[in-house]
Parts: sequence; structure tokens; C-alpha cells
Amino acid sequence: MGKRGFTLLELIIVIIVLGILATLGFTQYTRVVERGRTAEAKEVLGQIRTAEQAYYLEYGDYGDILNINVGVPTGCTSTHYFSYSRSDTVATALRCTSGGKNPNSAAAYSITLDFPTGTFGGDAGYY
Repeated sequence: MGKRGFTLLELIIVIIVLGILATLGFTQYTRVVERGRTAEAKEVLGQIRTAEQAYYLEYGDYGDILNINVGVPTGCTSTHYFSYSRSDTVATALRCTSGGKNPNSAAAYSITLDFPTGTFGGDAGYY
């Protein structure tokens, strides 16, 4: 009977394949986690839209809800992953790259919500 075991070449191939699989898994994991963080932005943008719709029903125009103080951070704070702003009939959540809730994103991206239609948009790639 001959010796049983793996050759050095077989072990190196297995290590390379495992490294490739680990890299792909980590990339997908960080993407899924970041996608989950957009839930915060969608929730806050929904609150802004609700307040804007209530304002619209009362006054016939969209008000500047962010300046009326509905608890929405306009800059990056340690309690939120996004900063929020508003223009005309669109609210925008911009992902913090520094100064926000840790961990910060490596790249800034935005999620928008149109008040009249209630549709999300932006450059995040998923809504």
C-alpha cells in the first residue's frame, strides 16, 4: 500500500479556491449590510413625506419640514447613517462618509423620495 495524503499542489489549489470564495462572500456580505442600512434612510424619508403630506393638506403647499424640526438630522450625526435634506418636492438622504454613525461608508450615495408620487430614486442601486 502506498502513502495516503495530499500533494503540495493539491493543497495550494484548495487554498486558492477558498481564498476566492471568501473574497466573494465578504464582498456580498458588505453589500447586504449596506443595503440594510438604507432601511434607515427609507424610514426617515417616509416620515418626512408623511409630515410634508400633512402640511400640504393643511396649507396647500409643501413646507420646509426639515426646518420645522421633526427630529430629522440635517447633518451627519452619531445616531444616523445618513444626513437629510429637502428641495422643492424631493427629500434626499446622503450616506455619511465621515462624522455619522459608525461604520461610515467608503463612498457617498444618495436615496431620494418624491413627495407627490411617493417613489424612491437615487444612485444607491437598490430601493
